[in-house]
Amino acid sequence: MNDIFSNPVLAKALPEAIIETLQMVGISSFFTVLIGLPLGVFLHVSAPGGLRPMPVTNRILSDVIVNITRSIPFAILMVALIPLARALTGTSLGPVAASVSLSIGTIPFFARLVENCLRDVHHGKIDAAQVMGSTKMQVINKVMLRESLPALVAAATTTVVTLVGFSAMAGLVGGGGLGKLAYNYGFQRFDVTVMLVTIVLIIVLVQVIQLVGERISRSLDHR
Repeated sequence: MNDIFSNPVLAKALPEAIIETLQMVGISSFFTVLIGLPLGVFLHVSAPGGLRPMPVTNRILSDVIVNITRSIPFAILMVALIPLARALTGTSLGPVAASVSLSIGTIPFFARLVENCLRDVHHGKIDAAQVMGSTKMQVINKVMLRESLPALVAAATTTVVTLVGFSAMAGLVGGGGLGKLAYNYGFQRFDVTVMLVTIVLIIVLVQVIQLVGERISRSLDHR
C-alpha cells in the first residue's frame, strides 16, 4: 500500500487515466446503443419471416456489413479507422477520437445481440397483437422491445463490459486511459505497482458495470 500512495506516476497520471477511460466507455456506449438498437431491430424485422421481410437489404446488412465488421480484430480495425477518427474529431489522439473506433467496432456486436433478444419473444404474443389490429411499429415498440427489455439490458451490459476491454487496447494507439497508463509505465518502465493498480481498477469497473446491469435486468423481468 505504501508503494501505491508514494508512486509519483499513480499520483499524477491515475486520476486523468480513469477519467479518460470513463469518457471513452461512456461516449462509445451511448452511440453503440443509439445506432445498434435500431440496427438490431431492423435486422430482425427485415429477416425472412419477420414483420417486414426485406431479404436483399437484410442480407447486405447482416452478411456484409455486420459480419465483416465483427470479423475484423479490434486492434486492426482501430488502426484502420484512425483517418476517419481524425476527420470526425479533428485529431487521432485522445479518448474522443478513440470513441469513434470503439463505437464502430461494437455497434455490429450489439446489433447482433439485439437481434437475438428479439428472436426470443414468443411469436404468440406478436400474432395476438397483429390480430388486435396493432401496426408494425406498435408491435415492435409495445410487444417486441417491451417483452425483451430485460434481455436487452443484459445485452447492453455485456457490450459495455466489452467496451472496457477495448478501451484498454485503444490506449496503446493514443486513446489514453488506463490502457495507456499500464503500457507506458507498467510495461515499458517495468513498474509492477502501476500495472497491478490498473488491472485492479479495470476489474472493479467491470464488476460494477456487471452488477448494476444485472440488477436493472432483474428489476425489469416480471415473469
